[in-house]
Amino acid sequence: MYIQIKDLCFAYNKSSKLAVDHFTIDLEKGGILSILGESGSGKSTILRLLAGLEVPTAGSITVGDAVLSNDNTFVLPEKRGIGMVFQDYALFPHMTVAQNITFGLKKGGRKEKKQRLNEMLELVNLTDYEKRYPHELSGGQQQRIALARALAPNPVLLLFDEPFSNLDANLQYKIREELRLILKKTGITSIFVTHDENDARTLADKMVILQKGKLIKSGRPCDMLSPLN
Repeated sequence: MYIQIKDLCFAYNKSSKLAVDHFTIDLEKGGILSILGESGSGKSTILRLLAGLEVPTAGSITVGDAVLSNDNTFVLPEKRGIGMVFQDYALFPHMTVAQNITFGLKKGGRKEKKQRLNEMLELVNLTDYEKRYPHELSGGQQQRIALARALAPNPVLLLFDEPFSNLDANLQYKIREELRLILKKTGITSIFVTHDENDARTLADKMVILQKGKLIKSGRPCDMLSPLN
């Protein structure tokens, strides 16, 4: 398996209550995993642990052949090669679309960066928008630019935190379909957290139900019935 998370535990502020309680899951390369849970279930904390923004109390995280975290190892966030798309997109308002997308490209010359920019703009179907600023874009367009920025450095893993919460219902449906097609086209392994069952079912190859930090059910979305009821 490409992603292996074993017995992951975490508690905030030395609390005796675990926010993440022996969470174990694996995922094949190129797969899309959804973590479904209500507010306070620990789903966003798992993303922070994967990204290296929090240090686990116990357990291990392995991506490919690299151990990112265990009892003896902790790889810093900037060394993990993990991309993240935030709930509010977190685009730089003073930068153009082109500048936002190429911000994370630390390697390569101007020609290589321009080529990668064009690839990303074509991928998200916004080839004529490179000189625009975030405030000139719709919510759906901003999300696609945030996705392009996260994909540009070719991350080993891509994380999404409630990716559709700022979109209206009609746009959510369209963007869900677009996002799955883009992720499958690039082959980037992805994990996203959501409280929306429709998001989880539409996007994911594999689905996890989380309650109070514990994994209570996992499997294919088509086999998961009314998990939060």
